[in-house]
Amino acid sequence: MYRNPGMAEFEIETKRSKNTWSRKLSHFCYNENTGAFLGRTPKSWGKILLFYFIFYAVLVAIFAICMVTFLQHYINPRVPRLQQDYGLIGTSPGLGFRPLPPDVRSTLIYYKGSGYDDYKYWENQLIDFLSVYKKKGQTAGAGQNIFDCDFNKLPPPGKVCDVDVRGWEPCIQENHFSFHKSSPCIFLKLNRIYGWRPEYYNETDSLPSDMPRELQYHVRNISSSINRNYVWVQCYGETPADKENIGPIEYLPGPGFPGYFYPYENAEGYLSPLVAVHLQRPKTGIVINIECRAWARNIKYDRRERLGVVHFELMIE
Repeated sequence: MYRNPGMAEFEIETKRSKNTWSRKLSHFCYNENTGAFLGRTPKSWGKILLFYFIFYAVLVAIFAICMVTFLQHYINPRVPRLQQDYGLIGTSPGLGFRPLPPDVRSTLIYYKGSGYDDYKYWENQLIDFLSVYKKKGQTAGAGQNIFDCDFNKLPPPGKVCDVDVRGWEPCIQENHFSFHKSSPCIFLKLNRIYGWRPEYYNETDSLPSDMPRELQYHVRNISSSINRNYVWVQCYGETPADKENIGPIEYLPGPGFPGYFYPYENAEGYLSPLVAVHLQRPKTGIVINIECRAWARNIKYDRRERLGVVHFELMIE
């Protein structure tokens, strides 16, 4: 049988090539002469593995240190990064009122008649707003952190002062917040600013001249200066006609926010102190413009800019 010499040489060359690649691959995987594995000796593999181990360990350590520092100083959910002068709120807390009208652009509290359907919206607003005060368990950690404070018994670290809802009577849900008697109760609260401490008007010889006389009289009748550590509040009609139509006012439990509730530090279970303003005999059938002001040395007052003051109108038909 005839066999092509060129074909035979090609086959021989192919076999040689395969053997050469096989030997090269075998030597790459393991070289018996040098003991190299995958092209490196055990000593070389040890050096490179040690290098990468140290390299990535340092990277992980730097990343962990950065994350711990960042989380502790910048993302503490209870401590704002920017506070007071550096924050958007500033250093002078505002004053708010409840219940709020359904239209956010309005400040008019209006109802007519003494039937439940006439005032139920306002009552429901207050029930919802005060629910965390009546059922403190709705606030995270409230039951564990509540402390019975007074001016001689300040809350220890981690505790918050209790707000006694019994001090608001007759401005309570069971009495329909007195709306059914055409003598409604309006609740005031001081807006929260983290770390803010009030500077009190607690010296009887340095009360501001524009402080209402009845409030000055109340402050001077408190015998102990420590018991005057309040952010005082006072409401009044804006115009002479409003002053005449607003009638007598009762503040419950008193005309101010006790100082032992401050500073606010976003502790578990903290509830802002409230003052219930009981408008006992407001004139009906007319709009009464009412202004309430907070009094402390470091609360700015500007009627035009609504600083340290809140305005609302009342009309009962």
